[in-house]
Amino acid sequence: MHTDINKLFQGLWDNYIQITPSANKIHQLLADKTGEAEIINDHIALRTFNLESVNLNKLAAHFLALGYKQKGDYDFASKKLSAQHFEHPDTTQPKVFISELRVNELSEAAQTIINKMVSSVEKGATEADNFLYSGTHWSVSHDDYKTLLAESEYAAWMAAWGYRANHFTVSVNHLHKIDELAEVNDILKQAGFRLNTSGGEIKGGEDVCLAQSSTMADASKVKFSDVEVSIPSCFYEFAQRYKMQNGEYYQGFVAASADKIFESTNVQ
Repeated sequence: MHTDINKLFQGLWDNYIQITPSANKIHQLLADKTGEAEIINDHIALRTFNLESVNLNKLAAHFLALGYKQKGDYDFASKKLSAQHFEHPDTTQPKVFISELRVNELSEAAQTIINKMVSSVEKGATEADNFLYSGTHWSVSHDDYKTLLAESEYAAWMAAWGYRANHFTVSVNHLHKIDELAEVNDILKQAGFRLNTSGGEIKGGEDVCLAQSSTMADASKVKFSDVEVSIPSCFYEFAQRYKMQNGEYYQGFVAASADKIFESTNVQ
C-alpha cells in the first residue's frame, strides 16, 4: 500500500484522465477562468462489490493506513448499494466515498458473472500500491456486460472498468472568482460539456449544506473478451459545501443527491 498520500492520488488521477479526457480539459478551463495553479479536489469515489475478497473494507484499508477515518454510512436501496465516506485529519486532503454493490441482491445470472470476475483477482492483489487504479482483473464478454447492464448499471461499469476513481470532484468553495456552483455549470455548458440532469442540474443545495453537479461520463473504448466497444467511462463532479448551524462547513454526503450522481455513467 502507498505510504505517500500524494502519490496515491496522483496515481488515481493519471489513471482517471486516461479514459476521462474531458476532466483534464475542464481542469484547464477552470484554471484559466480563475487564474489558479491548483484546482482543489473535494473528493473521489470508488466502486466495488460486497464480496469478501474485494469488499469496501479492502479498498478503505488503503486510506485508513494513511490516517483517514470513517465518517458516514449510506444506503442506496434501489441501486442495491452500501457506501461509506472517509475524511483525513488534514482537511486539505480529499474526502473518499467508497460504495459496494450488494451482489446477493442480484439475479443468479448476474451473481454468477460477478463471482467469476472476482475469482480472477489474485490473492493479495488488493494490497498492492496500485490496486485502487489497477483496472480490471478479469475478462468478460460483451454479452455478459449487457446481462449486467440490464440489471445494474453499476455492475456493468465495474465489469468494464474495474478498480479506478469513478470520479474526481472540483471543490467550488476553493475556486477564486467563482462563487456559485450554477456559475460553474454555465461555464461548462458554454464550453459544450454535457451535464447530468437527473434530479436537476444541481442536486441538493444550501438547505442540505451540499450542492453537487456533474458532467455525463466520457465515452471510451473497452476491450471485452470478444469485441471492442465504446461505452461510458468516468465523469467529473463539482461540489459546493455550506456552513451548518454550528458555523462549520458540512463534510458529509447527501444520499438523495449521490443517488442521482451515480447516474452520470448511465448508458444513454
